[in-house]
Amino acid sequence: MQPNPLLGVVFHWLGGLSSGTFYVPYKGVRKWSWETFWLAGGLFSWLICPWIGALALTKDLLGVLHETSFYTFWMTYLMGALWGLGGLTFGLTMRYLGMSLGMAVALGYCAAFGTLVPPIVKGEFAAKLLQTHGGNICFLGVIVCLVGIAIGGVAGVRKERDMGNDGKSSAITEFSLWKGLGIATFSGVMSSCFSYGFQFGEPITKISAAHGTGPLWVGLPVILVILLGGLTTNFIWCALLNIKNRTGYQYLASHVREEHAHHGGTGSGEHDPATTGAAEATPTDLKIPVFGNWFFCALAGTFWYFQFFFYQMGESQMGNYKFSSWTLHMASIIIFSTLWGIFFKEWRGAKALTKSLVVVMLLFLVGSTCIIGWGNKVSEDAAKAAAQTVQTSPK
Repeated sequence: MQPNPLLGVVFHWLGGLSSGTFYVPYKGVRKWSWETFWLAGGLFSWLICPWIGALALTKDLLGVLHETSFYTFWMTYLMGALWGLGGLTFGLTMRYLGMSLGMAVALGYCAAFGTLVPPIVKGEFAAKLLQTHGGNICFLGVIVCLVGIAIGGVAGVRKERDMGNDGKSSAITEFSLWKGLGIATFSGVMSSCFSYGFQFGEPITKISAAHGTGPLWVGLPVILVILLGGLTTNFIWCALLNIKNRTGYQYLASHVREEHAHHGGTGSGEHDPATTGAAEATPTDLKIPVFGNWFFCALAGTFWYFQFFFYQMGESQMGNYKFSSWTLHMASIIIFSTLWGIFFKEWRGAKALTKSLVVVMLLFLVGSTCIIGWGNKVSEDAAKAAAQTVQTSPK
């Protein structure tokens, strides 16, 4: 199967749609603390769905993992654990910056580090991005993406100015630009470790291919190992918070304790996602919609997993510029999360110029995905032409 970069872009868009959407079902969770619904959804994201996907679509999964070297497995796992640290603080960026700006800033750092560091470390940056026509186009696409994210940051600064210091006109009750930017920086840098996990996990994809798995699915075992690392970090943190806040009972309880009655998903901005603080008034309804909460968490977790399910499909189609997949993925997530932010009126109260900057950001990001896809296509066409020249040249 020959790589098809344009098809790869479509797969990355589907992954971005899944990621940009995953947080929405959490708005239906009621009477659960953040650590409870985050871990409940995470069990589907990081454990259940990865195993189902890999077992169903790859050949001899256990044999592939058994053949993986100690170094490859544990370095891939470690990158997942470090990514988990970024994921834990990622939710806080949405608490303080909102879904639109929070994802834009955090994923901007994630896009820059996750895309550019791997080829630099491998010594391929100049050869692949600066010395070929297709590489030049891809590099332009990365720059356009980062410029678009920067425009989104400017829109956020203007938004804070537009809505005033108290933030009362915002749909984000705890909007705090500078606190959010600090957390987003840490989150974005650590979250880029997921990209490094794919780099360390390349031998696993080769073993999976050798066992007969098709090119679209060879990345699924790698995702499984990365997410085991992410599960470890998130499980430890959420379990500690369950113990500290005495919220571990919530997973199966029919009623919430009165001191936790103000918790409730992300719909009101309370505990989104945080672990301390209380609402001004405690509701009298203490009944927990257990089935509904698990349903929404399962839905959120499944959407989250699908982002990387489609990611590895997209990466398989990107040819020599697989590392550009990370930029495509990040740009797609920002596009769809921003659209959700607009839907939930997170930019309410912002002036016309600020909203115009959001539109410009979206145009830059959509344009960057198209440019990167074009660059990959040019590279593949050049590689095919070179191969044909070699085959037809006189011996």
